[in-house]
Amino acid sequence: MSRQMGDSHRRFLQTMMSNGIISASKAVALHRHCCETHGAHYVADRLDEFINVINAQLQPLFMHIRKGMSEEDGLEYYALVNVTETDITRMASDYADNELELFRKTMDLIVDSERGFASSTDILNCADSLQTKKLKKKETELVLNKFVQDKWLNEKDGDYTLSVRCIVEMEQYMRTIYQDLIKVCHVCHNIALQCQTCENLTCGIKMHFPCVARYFRARSDPRCPECNEFWPHEIPEMQHSQSRSTQNLPSSSKENTAPTSSRRSRRL
Repeated sequence: MSRQMGDSHRRFLQTMMSNGIISASKAVALHRHCCETHGAHYVADRLDEFINVINAQLQPLFMHIRKGMSEEDGLEYYALVNVTETDITRMASDYADNELELFRKTMDLIVDSERGFASSTDILNCADSLQTKKLKKKETELVLNKFVQDKWLNEKDGDYTLSVRCIVEMEQYMRTIYQDLIKVCHVCHNIALQCQTCENLTCGIKMHFPCVARYFRARSDPRCPECNEFWPHEIPEMQHSQSRSTQNLPSSSKENTAPTSSRRSRRL
């Protein structure tokens, strides 16, 4: 029998509803704060069990708090997601039809790129060929800013990537729509868009940049974990771990991206 939610769980959920997504370090701090504020029993390193209690109560509402990983730095996040639908129609209440079409085309560009991004130039070109209603350059830039502010996309130096929230919430949609284009990381088994690929054509496994950094950290002769061929790519440096602050409460979570260009769009 599942445990009942207490005031500590409700406060945690309210913060998740307000933020949508928070870093794992902030979730740890929030867990402790909620328990201490409401006199609930607090056990360190039991965050997932605490969240499971909330998820059991959210199930009839088709909501769920899920854990996801940033493709850029490997840090974990918790996101409150809607599980009633498996496609972009869940965004329909917040965006116009042409804005949703722009998001689909942006996702096409990102998924079909070699390293998981779409340039602003490529997206602006898509906006000029929308079937619903064309967007002018300035309008497109405003819509893209809204996608970033709402945590569906990340932007850095004019390049756009899918956010942690987007990948977590849209995972089933992406696997269904893109099928063979979607690959998973050999190390963490999450969807891999920003990643390195084994150059052995009979292998071709993918690994996120932070997963590559961790896997090859103590190896002077890096070899593919699947086929054992030499790994010719530059090994990224390990990112510093996120500070587990117990003082700061979660605020809107900002995620970073990594740069590069995309190849072509395949789906409308």
